[in-house]
Amino acid sequence: MPQYTPPLRDMQFVLHELLNAVPQLNEIPAHADLDADTINAVLEEGGKFAAEVLLPLNHSGDREGCTLDPATHEVRTPKGFKAAYAKYVEGGWPALSTDPAFGGQGLPHLMNQCFYEMLNSANQSWAMYPGLSHAAYDCLHAHGTPEQKSLYLPKLSSGVWTGTMCLTEAHCGTDLGLLRSKAEPQADGSYKITGAKIFISAGEHDLVENIVHLVLARLPDAPSGSKGISLFAVPKFNVLAEGTIGTRNAISCGALEEKMGIHGNSTCQINLDGANASLVGEPNKGLPAMFVMMNAARLGVGNQSLGLTEVAYQNAVAYARERLQMRSLSGPKAPDKPADPIIVHPDVRKMLLTARAYAEGARALSMHTVLLLDRELKHPDAEVRRACADEVALLTPIIKAFFTDNGWIATSHCMQVFGGHGYIAEWGMEQFVRDARINMIYEGTNTIQSLDLLGRKVLGDNGKKLKAFGARIAEFIEEEGTHEAMQEFVNPLADLGDKVTKLTTELGMKAFGNADEVGAAAVDYLRVVGHLAFAYLFARMAKIALEKKDSGDPFYTAKLATARFYFAKLLPETAGLIRSARAGVAPLMAMDEALF
Repeated sequence: MPQYTPPLRDMQFVLHELLNAVPQLNEIPAHADLDADTINAVLEEGGKFAAEVLLPLNHSGDREGCTLDPATHEVRTPKGFKAAYAKYVEGGWPALSTDPAFGGQGLPHLMNQCFYEMLNSANQSWAMYPGLSHAAYDCLHAHGTPEQKSLYLPKLSSGVWTGTMCLTEAHCGTDLGLLRSKAEPQADGSYKITGAKIFISAGEHDLVENIVHLVLARLPDAPSGSKGISLFAVPKFNVLAEGTIGTRNAISCGALEEKMGIHGNSTCQINLDGANASLVGEPNKGLPAMFVMMNAARLGVGNQSLGLTEVAYQNAVAYARERLQMRSLSGPKAPDKPADPIIVHPDVRKMLLTARAYAEGARALSMHTVLLLDRELKHPDAEVRRACADEVALLTPIIKAFFTDNGWIATSHCMQVFGGHGYIAEWGMEQFVRDARINMIYEGTNTIQSLDLLGRKVLGDNGKKLKAFGARIAEFIEEEGTHEAMQEFVNPLADLGDKVTKLTTELGMKAFGNADEVGAAAVDYLRVVGHLAFAYLFARMAKIALEKKDSGDPFYTAKLATARFYFAKLLPETAGLIRSARAGVAPLMAMDEALF
């Protein structure tokens, strides 16, 4: 069975040494008294919950899956999931970063992100139930009416109820402008919704007494396309004015999807047959409201793959230290044993270090971004909020797509380390691979994220957001450029920064002549910019490690070695990606459709 140790030391390094997060959070009045000891203590307890309560349910939950009662439309989650959720609520974890006005603890989103990384490592399927509730909470907090906030937010904040997002329909996935679900206005100001949704994660379950569905639908006079979509709150059970549960609403689970992975999470086909609903936000402006939830979910999905990368790496390392196989090519390393442990072999080390580097790079970028998010939402200076919002917008598609691509690579590598045992369920590695694969698809496929990055976030504002991020990198390069020990990190970082600037300009010029050039280059482009962000943070981490390499703490020795591996073995991927992006659309469109 897999093992897991929460990576608290690396989290503390990123929080307190790389990001210097506490002073930045202290600039926010709500966090003025927050200190490092509090953060560390909360995350230590969160790690215990993940490792001791959730991890033992991951393999069994995958094997058992969820069960639908077709007569009642109720879903039973795997054994132990409901009891674990009760402990989660009892511990106050749902309220960690929610608004004190609605029963929350008001701690930074950054702490919640760290906590959820550990939950995802321990049991991604389980973590999706409360994780989606956070996204629903954020949406209603931003766009809900006072009545909706009063009814729903205290319940979501406490974890007594959970939430979902109901977007996808069988005939449309990403293209929400095609959706057909209808909302009929009622005389009392409410609505009745009729339609069918698919792929609804945590859409029905037995963990809580009520579920608040956020549903996209069309009003009768709505314009066509995405401009005619409205957002509605649809509870599983109707909610009375005082907040108590009333009769069963006309929304139900018609079927559970049979899936490749995340078996412990109920992925539902949801039917709405005149379900009672209330409008969230303005009519026909449901997408902007839903994007609050979608962007939170995209950061969450990136965090899912970070969690899987970390747990897969830990187990692969443990196996590689114990598994004996052949002798080292340079001579026996364990002469007292019949063969050497496989960790001595260069390619095994390459696979392990790839997973380690992708985990540590993702942790740094994730925490960097969510610290910006905290400042965007609560900093007293409007200019700081605007600058942070721009960088969060730029980095969100990178976190979703780059992390999940890397998570697929890393979990596959870690399964490979186990050889034939990796393909056998009892070791748990094949589950990590299966669970990781969905993360590249849902909450907007990685191609959609790439189009968002290049088309909207970069070319859409003439490179303003990218230039601001590049200026941050250029300032670091200027500061460290004369330090000889930093040359192995600063020089390739500077070179890649120049190449990204040239590539962006070139693609922008091509897009003026043919918009398909954006589609042809976007996926390659996102990986290049993802590597730029990782290289910047690894260079900063290497600087700290160099300064402390003689401290006697092996943590810094390992951090420096990981950074050197990243620059030597992973960053060079960008050369091929840039060449591919520059090849343009012609090789993709030259073949006649009939010849495929």
